[in-house]
Amino acid sequence: MSILHNIMCKKELKNRMLCEKEPRFTLSFYKYFTINNPYEYRDQIYKEFYKYNVLGRIYVAAEGINAQISVPKNKYFFIKQFLCRLNSVLNNLRINKSLNDEKSFWVLSVKVRKKIVEDGIVDPLFNPEHVGIYIRSKQVNLMLKDTETIFIDMRNSYEYAIGHFEKAIEIKSLTFREQLKKIIKLMEYAKNKRIVMYCTGGIRCEKATAWMHFNGFKYVYHIEGGIIGYVHDAKKNGLPILFKGKNFVFDNRMSEKISDEILSSCSQCNTPSDTYVNCKNNLCHLLFIQCKNCTISFNNCCSLNCMRKI
Repeated sequence: MSILHNIMCKKELKNRMLCEKEPRFTLSFYKYFTINNPYEYRDQIYKEFYKYNVLGRIYVAAEGINAQISVPKNKYFFIKQFLCRLNSVLNNLRINKSLNDEKSFWVLSVKVRKKIVEDGIVDPLFNPEHVGIYIRSKQVNLMLKDTETIFIDMRNSYEYAIGHFEKAIEIKSLTFREQLKKIIKLMEYAKNKRIVMYCTGGIRCEKATAWMHFNGFKYVYHIEGGIIGYVHDAKKNGLPILFKGKNFVFDNRMSEKISDEILSSCSQCNTPSDTYVNCKNNLCHLLFIQCKNCTISFNNCCSLNCMRKI
């Protein structure tokens, strides 16, 4: 019988990952398409990924697949082959490679969810396929220079804090669902303006552009492959990278450095810093920005109170 869940504790799995010498790619991909039996897809993915020592987080839903994974470099070809066999709509799947080769995941988790990205949209007339126009790095850079074009960051506030395009508007929120509730009212004045939306890898801004179209916005664009796709495409074409700071990622790395600018500050002493940590007190585990000096002074904790409890 195939194993369909982890049989080792997370601490042991993390130690094994940190000691591993095998080179890996950190990859992300998503695809909106109809899946009639998400649980069957879930089992197929888990069995194949487990066989090839793939680690990471995969969500499967009736609306598609969303994955962030760590793949042994010598197994990358086999994983691409498997995805093509899984469904023909995945033949031309856009797969983003991370901007660095640091170790990212230590657990394989494949879960069935109601949606691959929670949006809070319940209107039955909403068509998620009516998305905005994709643009790549050359057009992104040109539109950033256009004073009439509005850029909207479709990531959470803590992601925006450490890195973003200079002119991008932050929709203050802790969740994508919360952003979609706010954005239509906040951007009402811009229904006839050009709007460019972006996120980490494209999954959130793709749905967000469809939501904007549904609510009457006429000229909506989104960056193909998100921030990761933009950086790769700009490098490939020898173009300047106009994203400032770091790109937040939801794995062991916490972030990927894109430029030398530090846009945020330490939560404790207010000196420039863009390093996220989780409070060492496991009963707190707060995600916050901490500089090197405060890491020592507070022993990796967010406060003196938490420091006394570890």
